[in-house]
Amino acid sequence: MKQLTKAEEEVMQLLWKIKKGNVAAILEELPEPKPAYNTVSTIVRILEDKGFVSHEKVGKGHVYFPLVKKEEYSNQSLNKLMDGYFQGSFSSMVSFFMKKNDISLKELEEIMKNIKDEEQ
Repeated sequence: MKQLTKAEEEVMQLLWKIKKGNVAAILEELPEPKPAYNTVSTIVRILEDKGFVSHEKVGKGHVYFPLVKKEEYSNQSLNKLMDGYFQGSFSSMVSFFMKKNDISLKELEEIMKNIKDEEQ
């Protein structure tokens, strides 16, 4: 799976949220200052070329929808982060975030409980 630029990822986040929409609908969801319509249209076409988005023709326009699930992309991005910065070690990554973000013991216990619940 290809990595996305920040702008592409922002558009994907919106498409995952709204499920499907035309360029105007995506543009409406973007925060101020809003990019130009053509900019969003170009990003959506790039996402389509990368296999993240497809479209259906509705009237004279196109309605876009995600092909890649958010969970799939998140998982791949997290693995890339872990491999690139923590030599593939989940414990090194958790340790780093604990030190840098002052995670309390209670929060860590909740995380561990959630992991155990997912395994069962």
